[in-house]
Amino acid sequence: MSTLCKNWTQWLMETRFSALTDEMKKQTMDWLDSVGNAIVNMAQINASDVVLDIGTGTGLLAFKALEAIEKLNGSGKVIFSDKFSDCLDACKGFLENNPTNIKYEFLNASCEDLQLSNNSIDKALMRSVLVHIVDKQPAIDEIYRVLKPGGFFCAFEPIIRSNTRYWELLDPKYISSYYEFKNAEDNIMSNQNDSLCNFDDLTIKNNLSNAGFSNSSTLLHAIESKYVVTREMVIPWFVSPPSPDRPSMKERFLQYFEEAKVDNYIKEIQNYLEGKEITLKTNSVLIHATK
Repeated sequence: MSTLCKNWTQWLMETRFSALTDEMKKQTMDWLDSVGNAIVNMAQINASDVVLDIGTGTGLLAFKALEAIEKLNGSGKVIFSDKFSDCLDACKGFLENNPTNIKYEFLNASCEDLQLSNNSIDKALMRSVLVHIVDKQPAIDEIYRVLKPGGFFCAFEPIIRSNTRYWELLDPKYISSYYEFKNAEDNIMSNQNDSLCNFDDLTIKNNLSNAGFSNSSTLLHAIESKYVVTREMVIPWFVSPPSPDRPSMKERFLQYFEEAKVDNYIKEIQNYLEGKEITLKTNSVLIHATK
């Protein structure tokens, strides 16, 4: 196994984009900013709202919520919540250097146990948190519990299991063991015990209904990106972990094949894709639910 990232802040700020070029990083950050705006706009934050950002990470949604209340000259409050204290420390550091008059607080808690009173939150926001939780129902039940009646849950989650797969980019004529790796990848992406790929927009909609949410919507959003592959891009695709505590794609393949075979597969992908323009499909879901 490769050495895991020291903490979530390091992964959020460095590792998760290590496979991208500078141009692709900029496109990704612009996209994340637009996702954050979409979630906050869906929440329709009012001047007096108590807003909870669950799994705040580096604070993308919480800072946008602070800005929304500030623009309204409001008396509301934003709660930065995360199970990882290092993420909260990063947000604290930013606020120390960029003070605001809007009330805020920090909550070191997991999504499944928010440590807040029943019916205490007006708006609950989330981005890419359920994707890291194997059993999503208890987390959604907990969000329902802390929301006030009429409160909104607004979120974004990537639907990884329906994204473009490696074998879709390849021609089996040029890849030895193509079908073996295709079958392995399909198995990996349908593993019900893997939080990254054991859900989609329909299963989340069922989770929301089971929790008691009314008027819930799960809007599937698909984007396509095109770029020319360089040889240097390929290895990071396979060795960069999808989160600090999860195995990389190479490590997942090592559950099926000897390392020499996996390394040869990666090398053949480098040889085949170098200089080619590829199109990647990335799916995600925007969630809006009312208690």
